[in-house]
Amino acid sequence: MSVTVRVPAKVNVQLAVGGARADGFHDLANVFLAVGLYDEVTATPADELRVTCSGPDAHQVPLDASNLAARAALALAERHGRRADVHLHIAKDIPVAGGMAGGSADAAGALMACDALWGTNASRAELLDICAELGSDVPFSLVGGAALGVGRGEQLTPLEVGGAFHWVFALADGGLSTPAVYREFDRQWEGLDVPVPEASPALIEALRAGDAEALSGVLANDLEPAALALFPALEQTLAAGTDGGALAALVSGSGPTTAFLARDAESAEAVAEALLKSDTCRAVRVAEAPAPGATVVEGP
Repeated sequence: MSVTVRVPAKVNVQLAVGGARADGFHDLANVFLAVGLYDEVTATPADELRVTCSGPDAHQVPLDASNLAARAALALAERHGRRADVHLHIAKDIPVAGGMAGGSADAAGALMACDALWGTNASRAELLDICAELGSDVPFSLVGGAALGVGRGEQLTPLEVGGAFHWVFALADGGLSTPAVYREFDRQWEGLDVPVPEASPALIEALRAGDAEALSGVLANDLEPAALALFPALEQTLAAGTDGGALAALVSGSGPTTAFLARDAESAEAVAEALLKSDTCRAVRVAEAPAPGATVVEGP
């Protein structure tokens, strides 16, 4: 018997970042939107915990205990007094190390798959609690849709979305370390008063109305200047997508993936074609949002 769970990628339509806290984290106002790019995590009984991975850039995914999916299985097993004897196979389609929460998605998928496989019957609250222990983006990967995350981003309030939004994602030839981007953010704000992060009412209303034009005017990522300072070539990608007809462009999370909001599905295909022709990225992906959170697609 095995259980397979499908989990979505995310884009941050607003990422407001506060100053560094005493614990090293930053307070956030993080508006998540789940997008229709998915990983699938399959849990199968085994003699010990084992992780395998297939798909684009699978060689970049750690297969030891540092993998968030493995950590999710261990956390659930520990809470329920059992061994984490499970084979987790991750079928990747979310870009690896691209600022789209692929690792967090895999953790949420593994948690839901192991819960179903083992019959631990964890409550939603318990699953979200474990997610928050694993990382700031993991709870949203479980929930999906759209949500405002505060604290480190793990305290979620669901948001209403009134229609489909069309996105194009440009995958960079190279990577960015999330801790390095936050360090650069802190360096850029050194000696200055960092504003308290707050969600934009106009952005939340644009999501509720399903209004891509309105959303395009309020997209914001406080980490973008830091990401561009560390990876200046991303500016050329952002310009290529905008020139290709995107309503708006921004760095996705800590990068280096860049995200482009399109007017409709046809426009998204045109933006994707322009990005490919620009030779400023190694690949492009087109997806709709919002997407559902972690969902069992095979198994009990």
